[in-house]
Amino acid sequence: MDMENAGPLGNGLGQLPDPVTSATVVVDARGTVTGWSTGAQRLLGYPYEDVVGRPAKRLLGWNADAMADFSEVLEGRSRTTSLRHQDGHPMEAELQAYPSLDREGNAQWLVVATPPQQTRPRQEPHPYEGEATAEEAFAQCHLPVMIYDAELRALRGSAGAALELGLTEGKMRGLRVTDILPPHICTTVEEGMRRVFETGEPELFHVHGRPRRGAHDRFWAVTVSPLRNAAGQVRHVQLIALDVTEQHRSRERLALLNDVSTQVGSTLDVAHTAQEMADVAVGRLADFISIDLLDSLFRGVEPRPSVEGSVALRRAAQRSVLPGIPESVIQPGDVDYYPESSPPARCLVTGRSSLHRTLDEAINSWQTADPQRAVKVRAFGMHSIMVVPLRARGITLGVAVLVRHRRQEPFDEDDLLLAEEIAARAAVAVDNARRFTRERTTALALQRSLLPQRLAAQEAVEVAYRYLPARSRAGLGGDWFDVIPLSGARVALVVGDVVGHGLRASATMGRLRTAVRTLADVDLPPEELLVHLDDLITHLRTEEGTATDSELEIVTDLIATCLYLVYDPVSRRCTAAGAGHPPPAVVAPDGTAEFIDLPVGPPLGMGGLPFEAVEWEVPRGTLLALYTDGLVEVPEHDLGKGMALLRRRLERPARSLEALCDDLVQTLLPAQPSDDVALLVARTRALDTGRVATWDLPPDPAAVAGARGEVSRLLANWGLDEVAFTAELVVSELVTNAIRYGGPPIQLRLIRDTVLICEVSDGSSTAPHMRRARIFDEGGRGLLLVAQFADRWGTRHLPGGKSIWAEIGIQNERS
Repeated sequence: MDMENAGPLGNGLGQLPDPVTSATVVVDARGTVTGWSTGAQRLLGYPYEDVVGRPAKRLLGWNADAMADFSEVLEGRSRTTSLRHQDGHPMEAELQAYPSLDREGNAQWLVVATPPQQTRPRQEPHPYEGEATAEEAFAQCHLPVMIYDAELRALRGSAGAALELGLTEGKMRGLRVTDILPPHICTTVEEGMRRVFETGEPELFHVHGRPRRGAHDRFWAVTVSPLRNAAGQVRHVQLIALDVTEQHRSRERLALLNDVSTQVGSTLDVAHTAQEMADVAVGRLADFISIDLLDSLFRGVEPRPSVEGSVALRRAAQRSVLPGIPESVIQPGDVDYYPESSPPARCLVTGRSSLHRTLDEAINSWQTADPQRAVKVRAFGMHSIMVVPLRARGITLGVAVLVRHRRQEPFDEDDLLLAEEIAARAAVAVDNARRFTRERTTALALQRSLLPQRLAAQEAVEVAYRYLPARSRAGLGGDWFDVIPLSGARVALVVGDVVGHGLRASATMGRLRTAVRTLADVDLPPEELLVHLDDLITHLRTEEGTATDSELEIVTDLIATCLYLVYDPVSRRCTAAGAGHPPPAVVAPDGTAEFIDLPVGPPLGMGGLPFEAVEWEVPRGTLLALYTDGLVEVPEHDLGKGMALLRRRLERPARSLEALCDDLVQTLLPAQPSDDVALLVARTRALDTGRVATWDLPPDPAAVAGARGEVSRLLANWGLDEVAFTAELVVSELVTNAIRYGGPPIQLRLIRDTVLICEVSDGSSTAPHMRRARIFDEGGRGLLLVAQFADRWGTRHLPGGKSIWAEIGIQNERS
């Protein structure tokens, strides 16, 4: 072995000191301690956690002279200086530094401190005392340090290297790395040493593996540095291996916790949130994980404290490193029953986690009570188990069971702490999802109670509808629709949308729908009805003030949009007005579709702006489509493109209106709509001329008898003799009232629909009202009689006057 120019790493001289008293410290280029051996702790009293990361000069109490000595040590000269013990007393120690690189390739020094020997026998003083001290320091160094020659064979090995490799220095001499370490480590290390011999530049790389048989996997930061002779030639290389296993595991734990924070809770679905936790933990902490939750969580119900006895939990999520999750005994969504003595049951009751080996009494008892699970434990060689509660707001929501069967290392206390932290973060997300489910269910129940439970009977149109609540964190919106029968066999179709989400939007929607029904009963024209709704929104805003979203801190005003359309099956005409709402689509019987060019009215709540109505005629069988913007304005495309797509889909033939609704929902909407959607489609019908009769009457009381006779003959032709008396009485009173209190022109109209409709119109705009007649009054009882004999009655204002109508129930169906 060529030891020429080996310098301080040559053959040792003098008496070797006691290895217990030597200390090894790693100091970076800034003078900060980055490594601290157990020998250093014994020598100076400072524990590892109090030293690493602190300046060496402040820790050891060095003055300017001591720092000058330390600078000479770093330059390669041994020096005796004064150090400060933890208890404060000074002590002399001899220092020797060895240069190396940290994991980022920055310079650092391995400093070996040895106290002077009290009784150090010498035959004679040696002129090279520094060399003897360096030899002693190298031999006793607790860090793995190796010296290799140009053939990559070991020349020297420190005590730390011998300890890690399980070989004495004598047995290591002459061996190559391939003779000692596993193949994947050998390749990395030898390639690094060859490059250092070629370039003369130090290198840093990281390896992991088992340094010897029976040891655990370790992570190492390996520095290979050149050792030059006096001529500057690289004759040897020095290899220093720092064990960074704990640092590596700490980084892995931090990365895992960071992934839990960013990846768990991406949705507000209880099962999906639990599955996200399982996906993050498996492969990085456990080989198999199952997460079981209390069944009430899936319904959004507040979980109750656990009671003793057998525990029923629903499998929310599971994951394995093996395909198909063969370790599981149940599937997600199934309920599993845990014996009272099993660790999961105790965990649910106590709220405390536990760490087990499969040989533990608790696990053996569990396997005895659950043979099916015991078979899985033996089949897959499960050897280490953690049972961790999912707790949030002081309530245990469920239990996570983590298992190792592929990794040989069992779980330790650090793993349990990590699992508890993961479970705690996931539990908050699960509880948020549970609370969202509860609040959404409440809001949805409120919203559905405010929407039509079933549509009122009417014969003017055939209708179908869809309502889809939003599936977003913003909550439910304020979309609504309605079908309202009107006088004269007409029908009103309504869709609206309150801007915003949540209970406030739903409650406002309910108030608007009630107001629309009330105003529709008054038979207001569409444009006038929207004016009254606009006033209502203004009053509501004044009452409520401005609402603030507590989460987003966004101030929102009360604004809504609405489309109100009236269809008359007698005249086959539509009248519509809109307030900031998308226009209705009209599909002719030949299949061509278009959007009605409605004047763009302002949204409700803007205040003081007029609305305009549009009237047009539609053939029998025309399709009308009313919708909210959630149907056509989605993240995938804007409003214009959505309306174009809607028109194309409406032009496609459909088997029925229900099938058409399904097609529009499936083709226009994403799987998870971000906004509420209300869709109402109606196919128009028309009343034949044989079911409508009209008479123009003179303003003469003698015309009343003639009107009764015409009505009697018509009802006989229609086969409605059973209501002839009632109809004659109602017509007589309405015509008399029009002649006496109204003005020309006077017209009588009978419509045979699901009911018999009697209408009398006149040129006066004065609305009649009922009054109680005195005993000797000759009149004043007409409308009172109408109200008693008719099912419904009312007044409708017309452009040139008014119409008083009454509906009389009939028995036979329409022919």
